[in-house]
This record gives sequence, structure tokens and C-alpha cells, in this order.
Amino acid sequence: MAIYRVFDGGDGESHTEEMKLEEHPELGAMKNLAELQVKDFDGTRNMDFHPLPERRLIIHLTGEVEITSSDGTKTVLRPGDIRLMEDTTGKGHAHLDLSPNSAVYVMLKD
Repeated sequence: MAIYRVFDGGDGESHTEEMKLEEHPELGAMKNLAELQVKDFDGTRNMDFHPLPERRLIIHLTGEVEITSSDGTKTVLRPGDIRLMEDTTGKGHAHLDLSPNSAVYVMLKD
């Protein structure tokens, strides 16, 4: 399992960093959740760079997806991987399904 954070670095570009759970205990007891969704995708999503409308935590259950930060960093996410998406401004990230996949989406309140 890996945890990645995608965020706007203040320079208009999105960036990706790997996070260690032991360094972020707040991820173990998240509060102020707005909504939770479980989604299945057929593996055909190929989205150009875009920011998200809200912060969200995505827990990958099956399949593989590739996220490209606008700084050029590519990250392949697999079952068990988690991504904290905080790039709500700037260029955002691109998304490519590498296979059919499913995930839990947790929309976060600010």
C-alpha cells in the first residue's frame, strides 16, 4: 500500500508526493467527511489536465490507473493504494485508466 498526495504547489502546477501513514496520523481518523461513494469504471477514462472541484481521498480497490501531475510526474495506482487529491486550483492532473477499476471516493469538507 502506498499513499500519494496530489496538490497545487502555488506555482499553478500540480505535484505528487508520497506520504507515510506514520507521519500523518490525521489520515487514520478522518473527520468532516462530506460524502462517500464506491465506483466501478470500465477502463476507458482518459482525461486531460483538470483540477478537482473539492478535496477527496481515493482508495483504489481493483485495477490500475495512471495519474500525471502537471509537473510531469506519473504515478501508477494499484489496489490498496490511496491518493489524497488536493489539486483544486491550477492546471490539475491528467487521469488514464490502465484497466477496468474500482475505488472508494471520500469527498472531504474543508
